[in-house]
Parts: sequence; structure tokens; C-alpha cells
Amino acid sequence: MSKAKTATFSGCLIWFLLLTLIGSCVMPVALMAGGISSASDFAIGIMGGFICPETTTPESYSYATTTTDEYGNSRPSTAYELHCVDANGEVVKEDPIVYAFGWIGLTALVGILVTALLSFILAVPGGMLVTRLLEKVRKPRAIEY
Repeated sequence: MSKAKTATFSGCLIWFLLLTLIGSCVMPVALMAGGISSASDFAIGIMGGFICPETTTPESYSYATTTTDEYGNSRPSTAYELHCVDANGEVVKEDPIVYAFGWIGLTALVGILVTALLSFILAVPGGMLVTRLLEKVRKPRAIEY
């Protein structure tokens, strides 16, 4: 295997390993953070800019409801919705779910960007390490009798 082929192979290997390892740590954290923060005023404000009509203001609306646990029992819970309110205080549009999925998608996008950035930063040192390891494995060893 020539040095160019070794470098190409090690570059592909290191990119795959870095994206896999870093992504497996960053993406669950990004998705969990998106799910937890989806009811925040910040998330409502950001997603309201995309969902609400131009002359309305996004507001968070919460109400008491029930949910069913894994044993079939009803439990109290709180539900959150995005309401688009006009200047008169009337609700023009209600969005109970799309804003949350959109917010989680945005946090996932941030996770992908962080993963790509960290992989790019660590690619050169990792590539050098893999190339050295491959060259050590490739070198013929002298057999002593």
C-alpha cells in the first residue's frame, strides 16, 4: 500500500470514527435539551417567528391535563401550546405540536454543527495517529533466530 493510499484510508477512517463517536455523545444531549426546553419562552419566541402570522405575538399557553403511564393509570400532567395572539388579545392560531418538533429539530441541527466542527478540529491529530499506527502495522518485522 502506497503512502497516498494509506493517508486516504486513514483520513476516511478517522472521519468516520470521529463523526460516530462525537455524534453519539452530542446528538442525544442536543435532542434531550430540545425536548426539555421546548416549553420555554425562548423556544416559543423563536418558533413563533416561523409559525405565527406577521401581525401576531407568540405566547406560551399551558393547561392541566392527564397522561397515561406504562401501567395504564391516569396521571396529572401539564400540556404546552404556542398561541399566536393579535393586538386585540384574540388567539388567531393555536399550535400544540409543530412548534415543539421544530424546536427539537433546530437543537438537532445545532448538534450536527457541533459534531461537524469538533470532527473537523480533531481530524488532523487523529489522522496523524491512525497513519502512524497503520505504518507500524504495515512495516515488515525482522525475524530473529
